Amino acid sequence: MNTNSLPEIGFLRLRQIIGDPNATPPVPALIPVGRTTWYHGVKSGRFPAPVNMGVRTLLWRAEDIRAFLQHGVQ
Repeated sequence: MNTNSLPEIGFLRLRQIIGDPNATPPVPALIPVGRTTWYHGVKSGRFPAPVNMGVRTLLWRAEDIRAFLQHGVQ
């Protein structure tokens, strides 16, 4: 987990958080979990909540992801 690569402020897409090995170049995972596990964790409050930017667009605040990585699992 490299928090140095995260922007100070801004938004991240899910593939930037959980990684995408099929992308060119591959996107490394900040939090190595699967998509289903991630959404279950969001629903239960374990992972940060997304910001709804449209009908099919969910983004996560970089500050929330950085705080989660620094403080670990609650």
